Amino acid sequence: MSIETAGLGSVAIVIAMALVTLATRWGGVFVMSYVPISYRVKQFINAMSGSVLVALITPMAVAGDNGARFALLTSAIMMLVVKKPLPAIAAGVLAAALFRQL
Repeated sequence: MSIETAGLGSVAIVIAMALVTLATRWGGVFVMSYVPISYRVKQFINAMSGSVLVALITPMAVAGDNGARFALLTSAIMMLVVKKPLPAIAAGVLAAALFRQL
């Protein structure tokens, strides 16, 4: 299957991706409406979010350059100090930019 990416082909791809994203998000809400939120379910959800984060970060730490590793280290330290994700992410992006600029 091949879709032309010039003209309306790219618009069709974006619309298809948006529909898939909406379906997965709404599907998750629909499925979770049938699951009683007990203590064990809360633990599972908390553990799952951390494992997804680790799965996203690990390839960057292993295969990334030193700028990426410095950004991860900076973000981790900021998260431990400030305990808020947005400043930690901003510090990581700034650290990567400064490291790569120098």
